[in-house]
Amino acid sequence: MKFNDFPIGIFDSGLGGLTVFKEIRKILPFEDLIYFGDTARVPYGNKSKETIIKYSSEILGFLTGMRVKIVVVACNTSSSLALEYLKDKADVPVFGVIEPGAKKAVQVSSGGNIAVIGTSATIKSRAYSAAIYKEIASLESDKSRLFGDAFKITEKACPLFVPLVEEGFDDEEITKGIINHYLHSLVTEKPSCIVLGCTHYPILKDLISALIGGNTEIIDSGVETAGAVKDYLEQNGMLKSGTKKGGESFFVSDDVEKFKELGGKFLGRQIENVALAEGIT
Repeated sequence: MKFNDFPIGIFDSGLGGLTVFKEIRKILPFEDLIYFGDTARVPYGNKSKETIIKYSSEILGFLTGMRVKIVVVACNTSSSLALEYLKDKADVPVFGVIEPGAKKAVQVSSGGNIAVIGTSATIKSRAYSAAIYKEIASLESDKSRLFGDAFKITEKACPLFVPLVEEGFDDEEITKGIINHYLHSLVTEKPSCIVLGCTHYPILKDLISALIGGNTEIIDSGVETAGAVKDYLEQNGMLKSGTKKGGESFFVSDDVEKFKELGGKFLGRQIENVALAEGIT
């Protein structure tokens, strides 16, 4: 098999990365995709950096053992704390979800304040702030002046969002109350955009939008990451040859049936071909 025809590997701490998987499938219909969800050890957001690097490294080894041509870290927590380690360790390109989301935030903000919501680990890492300021610095000087001294990045940890989504409580009154609890302060700040700094959060996008209001753009880092992956594959001549519909394989570290049940809500269709990964518990 040609290297170009090797699959794309995608992983997350659980189900959330399926939102990235969905966007990649949408714009790269002919690519073979392999997804790994670490359902035995979710959530990552309350774990130490050392633990997240350990888990992410194990999954990287699993995916490269499946002969993937690129790895997408579809987990903001892993992207914020383990991405550089994974890039150094891997012999294939590794993409995270933070830089694409940060780039889009700067593009749409027009100098207005930016809000980022994510897991405790992602917010504590300040990875989004660093990526946003890096993107601003890369702009031409006339554009950079749009971001004055009053410019502000607000980062808010929402640690209960992931378990609520993982347990299927995404459309319950209790979830609406918890969203209001975390985000009501952002309503008064009126940010120009909110970055969904966790791949589980797009499942809650409509509820978040209803609270924040229509004048604030909500940025899905999964959409932006999918676009970045497509651009990279095109620019480096790595697209799969042929026009046959791409295959899909799913692996989890625990509870195959639950993944099938809840994962279907993320993709909007039934999930087949799910297996328990060997060697990861």
